[in-house]
Amino acid sequence: MAYAQNQVPNISTTGTLTVSVNTLQGALNGYSPKNIVAIWIVDSNGAFVKTLLALAATRKGDLYKWKAATSTYNVVDATTGATQSAYGVRNCTWNGTDVSRVVVPDGNYTVWIELTDDAVQGPFTSYTFAKGPNAVSLSPAALANFSGISIQWAPTATAIDEVQLEKLYTVYPNPTSSMIYVTGFDIQGIDIYTLAGKCILKSSIQTVNLNSLPKGTYLAKVMTKKGTFIKKIEKE
Repeated sequence: MAYAQNQVPNISTTGTLTVSVNTLQGALNGYSPKNIVAIWIVDSNGAFVKTLLALAATRKGDLYKWKAATSTYNVVDATTGATQSAYGVRNCTWNGTDVSRVVVPDGNYTVWIELTDDAVQGPFTSYTFAKGPNAVSLSPAALANFSGISIQWAPTATAIDEVQLEKLYTVYPNPTSSMIYVTGFDIQGIDIYTLAGKCILKSSIQTVNLNSLPKGTYLAKVMTKKGTFIKKIEKE
């Protein structure tokens, strides 16, 4: 599953990505059965987001793809360890944050997996998934050095779904020429986005003044203690 171009990338859904892979002996065998492995995340532009697992210490320089991605061997919040004495199942998780521990915007992200048992470039593979409000389950086919690959994105469950939320909260008037109001209790904030996903207005109360915006279609992200929903707004 991947995001279409007109979906909103700047909503930041919380959740957990679980990655599991079984590493297998390959053809290099430099210091096999000892081996090192790294798993990390990059964004849709290929920029490094976070290391999820790095089982490598003195030999970490042999993980050339990971080294190029992070440049500083960044392992904030990662599962870490020394060179492994045998191949086997490697598990790690990601909470949707970057190295600054800020939840990243929803969109397409890629999981990279690299393995080596020699001082040369070893096997690697990558898989792209959509981080967002929908669960994702990938079970890629086995490769020569990787089997049992599982990539599971589970968004944080909310107590109530968007359809139910829209019955409890009303955004009006819609269309509007100036202000919008949101009825209901426990409203924590309202953010206004363009259709391209850029946040352009924020309000901590139940009203938003749209006078500064040109006519057009916008998205109102309404955050409540019961959950979050998005409503399309027409500015006349």
